[in-house]
Amino acid sequence: MAVAQAYFARLLDLPYTVVMPEGSRGEGVERLGGTCRYVHPPLAIYDEAAGLSERLGGCYLDHYASAATVDWRGGSLAEELFGQVARCPAWIVVGAGTGATSAAVGRHLRDHCLPGKLAVVDPENSAYFPGWASGADDYATGMPSRIEGIGRPRMEPGFVASLVDLVVPVPDAASVAAARRVREATGLAVGAATGTNLWGALELAVRMRDRGVRGEVVTVIGDAGERHLRTCHDDAWAQGRGLDWRAYAARLAHMLDA
Repeated sequence: MAVAQAYFARLLDLPYTVVMPEGSRGEGVERLGGTCRYVHPPLAIYDEAAGLSERLGGCYLDHYASAATVDWRGGSLAEELFGQVARCPAWIVVGAGTGATSAAVGRHLRDHCLPGKLAVVDPENSAYFPGWASGADDYATGMPSRIEGIGRPRMEPGFVASLVDLVVPVPDAASVAAARRVREATGLAVGAATGTNLWGALELAVRMRDRGVRGEVVTVIGDAGERHLRTCHDDAWAQGRGLDWRAYAARLAHMLDA
């Protein structure tokens, strides 16, 4: 979301600042001319963003706090996705940052009375899996996600738990292993968030196979870019974060061969 906002800010020749937890990577925003402000603890990002906007006379893009005012029926990722498949998948698998994507897909499924189910994949430290599992809309971990683009230290207003059929927790090292597998198969240097999607989709496919259930599982490649060669595809980067992806690579190969 931040990269998309930085892109349009550049088109409009407007200054753009994103507030991120300390330890996050903001080079995608900076590459587009935006500025990153890093704060600690992670939950301080919300107050800091609001305060910074007030001090600078800017606009705080907290648009998902007013999700009820959004037109979810037009021009969404859900429409793009369903336009590319011949029939409704058994499962659609997405990650959650602001929660906008999962909400759009979930609403599309229900508005059109479709039989498919929605699964959200969630990285370590994120609030979405424990919040969804416990039914606590105010759940917070207070910890930043290591997977760029998905996971949050709190349940965001844009995440609508009632639209989600399943949340699948995915180890960060598994996300790295899966991202590398996508690159091996396609040549695309995808980010770890796409790896999270793939891992969750394969887990669901294995469950369906074991139960004798037939159907399609659909997910999204949402973050391909050469800059990821310096992140999840770089051994030093993974080692520096304690992400031992090799064991998960072996398990991934088993899931794909099964």
